[in-house]
Amino acid sequence: MGRFLVIAIALFCIGCADTKIDKDQLPMLNGYWEIKEVTFPDGSKKEYGMNPTIDFIHFEDQKGYRKKMKPKFDGNYQTTNAVENFVLVQNTEHFLFSYENSLNRWEETLETLDSMSFSVRNEEGVLYTYSRFTPISIPK
Repeated sequence: MGRFLVIAIALFCIGCADTKIDKDQLPMLNGYWEIKEVTFPDGSKKEYGMNPTIDFIHFEDQKGYRKKMKPKFDGNYQTTNAVENFVLVQNTEHFLFSYENSLNRWEETLETLDSMSFSVRNEEGVLYTYSRFTPISIPK
């Protein structure tokens, strides 16, 4: 019984381990990303397969932008005019994407980040999970 209690406590501590994102990881945001999944506050999910558009993120010195791109079969991208500028702000627990345009102001919390994926949670509690985009290669 004692062993079971120790194992249970250890597993609980591992499950609650801090997943804090280090400032040195932030350059991993640069690049092409495609949305993979949206998780709603009620726990329901929407999964995405092939996406007609992807996001290009450029980040440097706490500022950056996100731009919608359409991948083409020849390996190039068609750029849209939609650009969202952001500032990445660190609060006591997380990094926040702070967006502002002439019509609106909003924030997203950076929840996870590694070289192949990241996730953000918006102010309504919706979690967006992205994966690094890999272009489709069609052999000639």
